[in-house]
Amino acid sequence: MKTVLVTGASGFIGKNLCATLEQREDVQILRYDLGNTKEELADYLIRADFVFHLAGINRPRHVEEFDLGNRGFTEEILAYLEENGKKTPVAMTSSIHAVLDNPYGISKKAAEDTVFKWSRRTGIPAYVYRLPGVFGKWCRPNYNSVVATFCHNIAQGLPIQINNPATEITLVYIDDVVSELVAAMDGIVHSGNDGYCYVPRTFKVTLQQLADTIYSFAKSRNNLVMPNFESVFERYLYATYISYLPEDGFGYKLEMKHDNRGWLAEFIKSRQFGQIFISRTKPGIMRGNHWHQTKVEKFLVIEGEALIRFRKINSDKIIDYRVSGNLLRVIDIPPGYTHSITNIGDTDLITLFWADEIFNPEKADTYFLEV
Repeated sequence: MKTVLVTGASGFIGKNLCATLEQREDVQILRYDLGNTKEELADYLIRADFVFHLAGINRPRHVEEFDLGNRGFTEEILAYLEENGKKTPVAMTSSIHAVLDNPYGISKKAAEDTVFKWSRRTGIPAYVYRLPGVFGKWCRPNYNSVVATFCHNIAQGLPIQINNPATEITLVYIDDVVSELVAAMDGIVHSGNDGYCYVPRTFKVTLQQLADTIYSFAKSRNNLVMPNFESVFERYLYATYISYLPEDGFGYKLEMKHDNRGWLAEFIKSRQFGQIFISRTKPGIMRGNHWHQTKVEKFLVIEGEALIRFRKINSDKIIDYRVSGNLLRVIDIPPGYTHSITNIGDTDLITLFWADEIFNPEKADTYFLEV
């Protein structure tokens, strides 16, 4: 069992790190944050086998708090370890703002230097991660993360402000940061010639691109078009956006197109994947009787009984498939075959459909022909 101390455990990175460490049976977590006492910190430092030093100050009421909360608190931790003969490795998160000549940047650089000097003097491993903008769930909006602010405001229907749309920012995803921190604890570290550790995967995006992408997520509830999840960044950003939805806004309605046959509703659309839709069909009712030049589909009956019929458009041979929600069976719909699905049961038929492209009424690739 390894005992690890996490300072700043209630912060953005701290919460995510602790949530990951909790899944490990070989780790005991000691959480330290503003609500803890100095006596508790001293006790935790004595007990810890590894220290994740994530705590810091970036929005103080007084400028002097930058140095006290960043360099000063770091010195306090390292001095206590050294005074008590503890050979505890330390991983510390810093910021790319440490290169800036302002009170925050100067204090972060001083904290980094304190860790490097301590490590050289004692020979104890220290890992300093100078991170770009970190994004992901649980980051406080309208604080110091543009991603969190954009996601929160757009999800809440609030305006955002962009001073220079062309400004390019570098981002790193919270799960990648946590994975690197945990790997450091396990002795696996990515480090550069400058002595800093780093997260291998980062993303570059302009503020306008970031805003446009997040706005597209909000619109997807109406147009049903999902992001391109082949892009890892879009997948991570979408997960982040969803985490900022208001708790009374997790659900949204689909348009149900009713007629004498029952109803049909589109569910999800993707320019890479096609679209998924669902229908309810009354007993004895037939849908379809059309064919496609290129478009392909899959039918899956999930409730009720159905007869799916095929006929190649230049043939008289009819092919029948009986399917039931009691035994799930996917039926592929090839191009060049006119096809239909009929509810042959006594109850309503529920069918899930997939098509390899989003329906375009101007180029429907759908031609009426009875089976």
